[in-house]
Amino acid sequence: MSIAPRGLDHLVLRTADPEALIRFYCDVLGCAEERRVDGLGLTQLRAGASLIDIVDAAGEIGRQGGPAPVTEGLNLDHFCLRIDPWDEALIRAHLADHGVEAGPTERRYGAEGMGPSIYLRDPDGNTVELKGPPQDPEEP
Repeated sequence: MSIAPRGLDHLVLRTADPEALIRFYCDVLGCAEERRVDGLGLTQLRAGASLIDIVDAAGEIGRQGGPAPVTEGLNLDHFCLRIDPWDEALIRAHLADHGVEAGPTERRYGAEGMGPSIYLRDPDGNTVELKGPPQDPEEP
């Protein structure tokens, strides 16, 4: 038997301020709250076919990971959300309406090939890449 990954199931972000991250991922990036388990300090947000789990660093699960993350020592470089439809002007206007600073749009390689992407940071300082459709899916 061999292992055959089909994609990302979920990503877990530990935080000292879960409500700030939940607002950011729902209000700014369009995720939807799917499930809360308050006794564990866990909120699961739907991001397309995947989940983003927000874990309160002071909650039952969060305490297992040690102190809350800080911007000087993040344990995650970045993660990428595929955005569809991709309309750069509307995306940038939406981010600006929420006070989110976004980096320049650059062509970057992703799971589907080369395409536009924008980097930004969530309230905890985690880098999030917003990725558009492939422009040259065959190009490595």
